[in-house]
Amino acid sequence: MNPTPPATQRPERPPRQEKELSGWGRHPVVRAEELESEDLARASRDAVLSRGLGRSYGDASLPVGGAALNTRRADRILGFDPATGVLRAEAGFSLQALNAIFPARGFATPVSPGTQYVTLGGMVASDVHGKNHHVAGCIGEHVRALRMRIADGRVLDISEESEPELFRATLGGMGLTGHLLEVELTLERIPSFWIHQHSRRVANLDELHDAMREASAQWPFSMAWLDTTARGASLGRGIVIVGRYAGEDEAPADIPQMRERIAVPFDLPSWFVARWSIELFNFLYYRWHGAREQEGIVHPQSFFYPLDAIRHWNRLYGKRGFVQYQCVVPTGERPTAFRKLLEIMSQHGGASPVSVIKDCGAAGRGTLSFPMPGMSLALDIPYRPGRTEALVDALNEQVIEAGGRIYLTKDALTKRAHFERMETRLPAWREVRRKWDPEGRFASALSRRLLDETP
Repeated sequence: MNPTPPATQRPERPPRQEKELSGWGRHPVVRAEELESEDLARASRDAVLSRGLGRSYGDASLPVGGAALNTRRADRILGFDPATGVLRAEAGFSLQALNAIFPARGFATPVSPGTQYVTLGGMVASDVHGKNHHVAGCIGEHVRALRMRIADGRVLDISEESEPELFRATLGGMGLTGHLLEVELTLERIPSFWIHQHSRRVANLDELHDAMREASAQWPFSMAWLDTTARGASLGRGIVIVGRYAGEDEAPADIPQMRERIAVPFDLPSWFVARWSIELFNFLYYRWHGAREQEGIVHPQSFFYPLDAIRHWNRLYGKRGFVQYQCVVPTGERPTAFRKLLEIMSQHGGASPVSVIKDCGAAGRGTLSFPMPGMSLALDIPYRPGRTEALVDALNEQVIEAGGRIYLTKDALTKRAHFERMETRLPAWREVRRKWDPEGRFASALSRRLLDETP
């Protein structure tokens, strides 16, 4: 099922090259050495961080003080039990490959982020969540075991039964507890890979909040696109989209194939993502849906990974790149905190063409896992030096006031003082990290900025 050559054909030494590395947001950019090898157990001795397909948005996968180990060559399936759905694969096995193999056999990932261009190792390191967090939790809830190389060089098999503190600190630990080598998780059995989707337009934030609560009580997948440029009575207007896997009796007979339709060949000029152009796009997108509710069978790519159809879509934001900001806050009966966040966006001249709200359920078992009961807001913000930092600072102050937190996988600009105020679990995670990596061998730009015990 996997074209990777057997271990006997693996090269003796991983190739080394220094290059410019960045997250998907393309800010910041560092120059660092990157290793590539099919033998992660051996090559990880020479690296301070593992890096998959580079789809974390900020500086989480950027190494500090040494090389990054690129895991994408280590992409073999090591075992699969069709009776239980338990899959074991190397950490570089991608969600794209999983989607190409297992839906035809009646299985899919139990949790999917917004792109399929991620590795299993990256999914675990971020403890990714998806449109079904309110029913399925994060990917860590479905992980059975991990194999990893820790700081002292040993290779350990860990789980809830074996080294549970390290296991939980690794779920959402941003790759800073050790090099992930193998992942074992349970896939979800599905009737088909097609999606039965329903969508409707909502006029303002209160209506969106109520619609999301109603949708999450009835549907396994739910999310909303939000117009961040709307003001006044239209503040928070958007489109609520829900879905479920289509049954065998309603799905097309063929298996849907993932595809890339178009590509962005070069960096677009900065005016393409100016506030006025984003405001125009948001207005047209909101009107395009129409006032009537829509329902039907749709392709899983358009539902789970709409932007994957565009190669290099991050070039739309120009050479300066963009910052994705994602937070989760308790909402209660009224979306007061969300209203303040949108007002802050407007006050700072911020605008986002891709703004997503998701309903979140209980917090996961990962020590630094992102979601908590409430709703999350994800924003794509074109990077403007100085202005974007001020906007993120203001958003973080409101998140702290509301008792929420941010998603490390998306972050690039949060200050240490803000993060330590919002993340009460950080001391417990630092204690586990200190136990297993007392010399601080594993390091990233993110850890230096936010997570290390000393700046």
